[in-house]
Amino acid sequence: MPDLYLTPLTGAALVFLVVVCGHRFRLAWKDKAPGWQRRAWLWGLPAAAGFLLLAFLPLQT
Repeated sequence: MPDLYLTPLTGAALVFLVVVCGHRFRLAWKDKAPGWQRRAWLWGLPAAAGFLLLAFLPLQT
């Protein structure tokens, strides 16, 4: 898959998405209001997926 890469704009957008989702995950985990586990999964999965994309896809130069 040599065609698969991130452009600088998509990389920056993905960093923003990971930060926002990770922060919301942390808030759901910290507050532990009713239904917190579902909210933690809903925010944690996109954060983890975005982090993995950032970790394993190269940036286009």
